Amino acid sequence: MQTEDMIATDEFCINHNIEIDFINSLNNSGLIEMTVVEEKSFVPASQLHHLEKMVRLYYEMDINVEGIETITYLLQRMNTMQQQIVQLSNRLALHEDE
Repeated sequence: MQTEDMIATDEFCINHNIEIDFINSLNNSGLIEMTVVEEKSFVPASQLHHLEKMVRLYYEMDINVEGIETITYLLQRMNTMQQQIVQLSNRLALHEDE
């Protein structure tokens, strides 16, 4: 498996001065995906922004992993609702033009 688009979790933890157990708990709760290649764990680069948000929530705001799960779920719901509002507004605009 190629690791070019992956971030090594141990390097991420060193750079952000966090514990690997936190990353593992995020993986165990399903908040991030981790891939193991030759006994070294990696996080997809596409998840880096999301992972950094969770690090800030946990370390700067003292929100536990369960709280992060709830926040993530609510934000996803909110984004879905916003997309639905845009779609409904577009459909309404089409009917108003008739």
